[in-house]
Amino acid sequence: MSEMTPGYLPFHPSPKQPEYHPPQGAVDAHCHVFGPGAEFPYAPERKYTPCDAPKEKLFELRDDLGFARNVIVQASCHGKDNAALVDALEASGGLARGVAIVGADVQDAELQALHAAGVRGVRFNFVKRLVDATPHEVFERIAAKVARLGWHIVVYFEGPDLEEVAPLVRRLPGIVVVDHMGRPDVAEGIEGAGFRAFMEFLAEDTRYWVKVSCPERLTVAGPPYDDVVPFARALVERFPDRVLWGTDWPHPNMKSHVPDDGALVDVIPRIAVSEDLRQRLLVDNPMRLYWPEEA
Repeated sequence: MSEMTPGYLPFHPSPKQPEYHPPQGAVDAHCHVFGPGAEFPYAPERKYTPCDAPKEKLFELRDDLGFARNVIVQASCHGKDNAALVDALEASGGLARGVAIVGADVQDAELQALHAAGVRGVRFNFVKRLVDATPHEVFERIAAKVARLGWHIVVYFEGPDLEEVAPLVRRLPGIVVVDHMGRPDVAEGIEGAGFRAFMEFLAEDTRYWVKVSCPERLTVAGPPYDDVVPFARALVERFPDRVLWGTDWPHPNMKSHVPDDGALVDVIPRIAVSEDLRQRLLVDNPMRLYWPEEA
């Protein structure tokens, strides 16, 4: 097992019990499993090494926070080796779905095996400090392959890169989910040009969804994330049927503070201020996207 990257923080060892109780069937729609590295080695080309965060810890956290299901997202530290993701999905008893990372050379047999394990989407990462640049035509070839399985596409980019990424997103087939609110600069406020452009982009097409996650990454002020709440609330209220929420456990690459997952759950009623909005955010939307056969 490799040592965790210096300066990065491990996940919270004992999150608080949240005061907010999610509705029955709630889904944590963005979280990860890492390793353990001795069993599922990290990718040689990775830009960081996380702490081990095995499936058992994730499922324990799910239950402690009052959630019923998980969507587990492959992260760049495991690259295109989805073995740890598949292992977690197969151990979940159908209570987890996955978002994988694959290359343009992926074969249909591998995609079919990932689908059978519970993968329902593929992730394209454009965050320059995490991955090397990939030509857009590579992503388009991957998108064409996974579209045959009915998968959606998750895109991860930072606010200043929207102008560069948007033309590709417009060409992609099917539903496209944007991670972490498009990572706006919260110091600009919700009236800032960057967030206004992102809202206008989402309004272009009902195929575009967004995760109102990661206040711990976006904040300038720190917990309880008062500076991020208006961004998430604006998205939930304008696009109530196209929003998802997730913990982002185990919070890779955090340097400023160790997020308390219970405290993150307590942010939910501040961004989705009615029972109807919370039901859509936590149950109806993720079920429609990841478990349509049950929705």
